[in-house]
Amino acid sequence: MNLHIQLAPHHPKGLLLSNPVMVAAGTFGYGTEYADFIDIQRLGAIICKGTTLMPRKGNPQPRLVETASGLLNSVGLENIGVEALVREKAPIWANWQVPVIVNVAGEVVEEYVGVAQRLEGVPGISGIEINISCPNISAGGMEFGISPKLAAEVTSAVKNISSLPLIIKLSPNVTDIKEIALAVEEAGANAISLINTVKGMAIDIDKRKPCLGNITGGLSGPAIKPLALYMVYEVAKVVHVPVIGCGGIASSRDALEFIMCGASAVQIGTANLTNPQISLTILEGIENFMREKGTQDLTYLVGIAQGKS
Repeated sequence: MNLHIQLAPHHPKGLLLSNPVMVAAGTFGYGTEYADFIDIQRLGAIICKGTTLMPRKGNPQPRLVETASGLLNSVGLENIGVEALVREKAPIWANWQVPVIVNVAGEVVEEYVGVAQRLEGVPGISGIEINISCPNISAGGMEFGISPKLAAEVTSAVKNISSLPLIIKLSPNVTDIKEIALAVEEAGANAISLINTVKGMAIDIDKRKPCLGNITGGLSGPAIKPLALYMVYEVAKVVHVPVIGCGGIASSRDALEFIMCGASAVQIGTANLTNPQISLTILEGIENFMREKGTQDLTYLVGIAQGKS
């Protein structure tokens, strides 16, 4: 049975995964936090938490609020910064079998480029995932991911200085996600992941104010799965690079829906917070499904629900 997935088929280095189950940025730390709970080496890939040029303390508390079938988060990209990541985390990853991909965030294009430059040639780092859901302060706070021009600009800038495979993670807070996907593909993305969280908020009616310290946050979890599936389906129809599905995946059936919609791989996010072993349970469920259906190669299932195979 072949579960291998190539996420960067047009890149000189490639990005070969032993299986399609990845863990999403922001829900798995740097991987080391979960090493005592699961065999992380069995994962397809680990996306580390969002990394910025300088360390960030993040947003004021409270940062997490549970909602119906979901979770609102407003962590605010709290992280140790790229210099500490290169110094403290990458040497550990260099001894791992599982590929580690660094999720990169910034408020101006130059910050994305600065982080990518510091990751260049560092052992233990297999790729970069660009978070374009960040507000671009030089564009009045507009998210990079809601403008095809801005999305392409940051993609091209990082692509020009990095030799690593480049994944662009799309924001769902747009009118036409296909337009954004095509723009980043043309600008050099090797793969596209979608979706990031959906903007939302909650009100504490007893305190008569927003529940989150930052007022608004990103909604994730099962509540957004139908939206994520739709966007993966739409994007997979128009791009010619691998698509990675993310959003509300909590079972192998969920993961298989994304794969059949056109995703070559999936990212497990919020579910990690309630069950640290869920990613491997999902992997085993995919394997069992393929065994039961007599499917020998996972790529046969990719996009099969839209006539692709």
